[in-house]
Amino acid sequence: MSWDAVLESLTPLCSEPIRRSEPMRRHTTLRVGGPAALFYRVRHIDEFARIAEWCQQHGVPTFIMGHGSNILVSDRGIPAVVLYNACDRAEIGEETYAQTGIAFQELFLKTARAGLSGLEFAVGIPGTLGGALVSNAGAYRHNIADLLIAIELVSEGRRQWVSPDWMEFSYRDSKLRRPNAPPTALLSVKLRLQPDQRLKILARARELQRQRIEKQPPESSAGSFFKNVYSYELAERLPQLPKPLREVGVVPAGFLIEACGLKGYTVGGACVSRKHANFLINRGWATATDFRKLADFVKQRVYEQFGVWLEEEVLSVGDWSEPHEGA
Repeated sequence: MSWDAVLESLTPLCSEPIRRSEPMRRHTTLRVGGPAALFYRVRHIDEFARIAEWCQQHGVPTFIMGHGSNILVSDRGIPAVVLYNACDRAEIGEETYAQTGIAFQELFLKTARAGLSGLEFAVGIPGTLGGALVSNAGAYRHNIADLLIAIELVSEGRRQWVSPDWMEFSYRDSKLRRPNAPPTALLSVKLRLQPDQRLKILARARELQRQRIEKQPPESSAGSFFKNVYSYELAERLPQLPKPLREVGVVPAGFLIEACGLKGYTVGGACVSRKHANFLINRGWATATDFRKLADFVKQRVYEQFGVWLEEEVLSVGDWSEPHEGA
C-alpha cells in the first residue's frame, strides 16, 4: 500500500491533519533524524487505539514515540506512520490508572502530591510513561516493571488488557525492544503505589534529583546511551570501582568509557560528554550518522580494553540501510 493510500485511509480516523515528511529532528532530544513518512500527534486514547488497530490489521509499519528522549533516528528517516503519543490522562490512587503519553516525571509529581510512594526514581528521567515501559526505565535499583498491575495495549490488531508478564521485562529491556518485536501500541497502565507522607516522598525525590543534576550534562542528549554491565568477574578486576558497586557486581558504562580515555572524544558534531562519559551529546551540528559512528567506536574501544561489549540503552530507529565507515 502506498503512503498516499495509507494517508487516505487514516484521515477519517484522525481528528487533526496528518503530516507528511515531518523532520524527526524536531521531535527528538538528540536533535537529529530524517523525515517520517507520515506523522500524527494523537491526543485521545480511543483514537490512538483505532489507528493502531487499523495499521496492524493492514500491515502498515508504525512507530510510536513520546518525547523522543531515548531514540536515535536515522538521517534517512522513518518509513512508517509515526504516532506521537500525547494521551496523558491519569487517575491517582493506590491503584493508579495512567495513559502512556503522560510525562514520567509529571506522573510522579501527581502521585507524590497524593501521598503515594513508588515513583521517586522517575524524577529527572525524561520522556513519557510509554517510553519508560518499553525500556523498563528505572534508577537507583528501582524499575517501572516492579509497580505494574496490568497494561492496556493493541497487539495483533486487537485492544486488550494483559499481565505485565506479557512484556518479558528485564534490566532496561522488554520484548518490545528486541528484534522482530510484535507491532504493539501501549495505551495505558494500572500501577500499585504505597501510601506515605508527602514530605518524605518529596525529600527522597529531591535527593535523587540533586544527584542527577550533579552528574548529567546540560547539552542535547538521549540520556544514558549504554546499559551498565552486570558482572562480578569484571567488577573484581577493577580496583578503582567503588566498593559498593564491586560487591553487587555492577559496572557503570560511564566508568568503562572514562577509563578508556574517551571523555571529549568527538565524531563530527557528536561528542562523549566531559561531565558524564555515558552521555553522547550534540554539539549543535551532529547528524545521526555521527552518533552511530561514535557509539560504535566507544563500544569497540571498551571491548578492546575490558573484553565486554556495551549494550545500547538508546534505540536506533528508522532506515539504517546505508552503510557507514568506522570512526
